[in-house]
Amino acid sequence: METVRIGTRGSALALAQAHLTQDLIQREFPQLKAEICVIKTSGDKDHVRSLVSFGGQGVFVKEIEEALLENRIDIAVHSLKDVPDSMDARLELSGFLKRENPRDVLVSNGVRFDDLKPNAKIGTGSPRRVLQLKKMRSDVHCVNLRGNLPSRIEKVKTGELDAILLGAAGLNRLGLAKSISEIFAVENVTPAIGQGIIAIQSCVNNLRAKEIAKKISDETTVIAARAERLWMNLLGGGCRVPMGAILEPQNKNFLFTAYLSDPANGNFLRLAQKFSAEDLAENICEKSLKNFAEKFIAECRKKNIRLPSDVAGTEAIAAFWNAEH
Repeated sequence: METVRIGTRGSALALAQAHLTQDLIQREFPQLKAEICVIKTSGDKDHVRSLVSFGGQGVFVKEIEEALLENRIDIAVHSLKDVPDSMDARLELSGFLKRENPRDVLVSNGVRFDDLKPNAKIGTGSPRRVLQLKKMRSDVHCVNLRGNLPSRIEKVKTGELDAILLGAAGLNRLGLAKSISEIFAVENVTPAIGQGIIAIQSCVNNLRAKEIAKKISDETTVIAARAERLWMNLLGGGCRVPMGAILEPQNKNFLFTAYLSDPANGNFLRLAQKFSAEDLAENICEKSLKNFAEKFIAECRKKNIRLPSDVAGTEAIAAFWNAEH
């Protein structure tokens, strides 16, 4: 029996995502044996330092990509938001599973964000989340938060933190949705690019792996993943300044919401635009988004908001994070 080796991190959430992928493969390709291979990444080896200090994106995928290139695994399963905007030319994102709820949520023992006590202590390791929360309430104090989801939630239950900010997708996939106290609207907290999407990565020349990834993909999610990743590249890449973007189905159309903030001055821009399915077809998606990007960039210039392309490396985010903490 032919075996398909699935590479994944070893966290509970990563394994849940790998098992979901495994189940889909076994359903669509019953003649195959799908085997899960756990790989420890740089981000898994240090549970204390903030991801900003690591350099952000890439710390959860590097070792898994190496396993693909060395033919130790056939496909890799990633949270799309962890995948950098560029990768080795021998690799590609070959498929995307149906998206879970992409929104950010508050876990706070049932207390809504507006009702948290003055100067509430909120756990999150994301500058994107910090800046958006502070626009709604400047008094809250955000602290770095690492570790698995149950251990983070426990910090709220014990009173060590008043609340934590997480992605709904991870909580749903681990059966922890009952912990959610509030779901933030996209116009208040715009999610990270690719949030809630499981990405399947493979080698470009592995035709069998690409066939499998395509078969288990969700068409609407593929459109969203392609558009959001394209947007990241149009603005100059990810991980250099706090940014978010989300494409959501809306009746027969799509609503695209984009967010960008300058950590040096706190200025931000959030714009939304509707697109038709035709606008987002693979052969014209770049043109459609480029027109919106030009409008978005012009507004950023007016508001003195630096783009990712204006910033060298991750210095801006690191400076903000160090000052915040």
